[in-house]
Amino acid sequence: MGIEIEDKFDVPGDYEVPDLSKLGQITGPKSYQLVALYYDTADLRLAARGVTLRRRRGGSDPGWHLKLPKAKGARQEIQLPLTRSTKVVPAELADLVQGYTRGAELRVVAELDTRRTVTLVGGAVEVADDRVKGTVFGDEPRVQRWREVEAELVDGDQDLLAKVGKRLRKAGAVPASSASKLARLLEPAPPIRADVQHGSAGEVVVNYLADQVAALLSQDPRARRAEDDAVHQMRVASRRLRSALKAFTSVVKDTEPVQEELKWLAAVLGEARDLEVIRARFAERLRRLAPELVAGPIQVRLGDDLGKREQEAHGRIRETLSGPRYFALLDALDRLVAEPSLGKTAGKPAGAALSAIADKNWQRVSKAYDHARTVTDPGERETAMHEVRKAAKRARYTAEAIGVDKLAKRAEAVQEALGAHQDGVVAQETLAREAESARQAGEDTFTYGVLVGIERAAAERAHADFPQVWAKVQTA
Repeated sequence: MGIEIEDKFDVPGDYEVPDLSKLGQITGPKSYQLVALYYDTADLRLAARGVTLRRRRGGSDPGWHLKLPKAKGARQEIQLPLTRSTKVVPAELADLVQGYTRGAELRVVAELDTRRTVTLVGGAVEVADDRVKGTVFGDEPRVQRWREVEAELVDGDQDLLAKVGKRLRKAGAVPASSASKLARLLEPAPPIRADVQHGSAGEVVVNYLADQVAALLSQDPRARRAEDDAVHQMRVASRRLRSALKAFTSVVKDTEPVQEELKWLAAVLGEARDLEVIRARFAERLRRLAPELVAGPIQVRLGDDLGKREQEAHGRIRETLSGPRYFALLDALDRLVAEPSLGKTAGKPAGAALSAIADKNWQRVSKAYDHARTVTDPGERETAMHEVRKAAKRARYTAEAIGVDKLAKRAEAVQEALGAHQDGVVAQETLAREAESARQAGEDTFTYGVLVGIERAAAERAHADFPQVWAKVQTA
């Protein structure tokens, strides 16, 4: 697996690659032939989302390559060794694109035959001059020829890459019109978004929903591989979608079934994420304890045992992401963005209409806290404050969706303050369960009691400090 940081340029057939020796030592040029077969569904679902799946012969890295959409300027590439078969995609790669294919068959859709001349600049930037012949397969194969130049960072920082790109542009290269050779050849239609009146509330909300669907899908392959932060980001996208659908019911209506399915997906993703967070939390707590306060094999129970449960939860995530219920949800989200059922507010100017909705959501936070302050029973007050946190999270996501940063920050401050209390409560519950298992195994449970005390104090401190947080956000 690797991360690609590269710049692509379109150039005419008679383009001359400029002298780059002043930027660093030149190695090459070296030429070779690349022949790549590209795989997709019949309706080009991968290409439409910026995903590339190919089998390539020739060059320095022959094999199977899966390129995922850009994230923060870089594309992730997953590579497997070359196999004999040109018809069967390796199961590992086919699994990673299930969120896009959703059961549709993968087949060869195109071939790229590239004569590549490579020059290495300063041992850090690879400049590839490509003369390409592309063939699209179908009832009548279609052939296209062109030339392009790529500058890819292979080592070091991005300053040299920027300098190389500047020199190439000065010589007549222009930024590529397509994100990849395949996109240029196939010209896939992007995912459909509803044509909503420009500047309207409907346009803002539909575009936000489409962006969150794309964010969810971009994390799908990474979540299947249990990559760092992927499950968390995928859950955040599902929560943002659900929150927006709940908040903007007067803009996009009749979304209750989708909301329920998003709630289900977030719950599936949440199990592994919560275990990951609490395992890291306990590791830090134990690290800070004096050695004489750590008794029994508690590091194993709160580390390896929770880690095993986390791995099992990741297995359930992979099973869920390969199932028909999840595919049906993704199809429903695509339909929602393409053909939303618009409400009475959708046609109104975005500014005033959406700000009013954001303000209404903040008022819900205030009302929830007003109610919580009247509750005297500790258990009932715990529940009431949890409702305040949920309302704050919804208010935050709603404000972020329409770019009301000040309100979003106020809601986030409330959410985080009450989240600190909730984290302490959950930690105590987990410690109680683990302590009981340790007790039944005849292990020393002293340290569990110490940790429970620490977590209880942290939770109580968060509640005690909350009135100050509330007063601060009221004046922010």
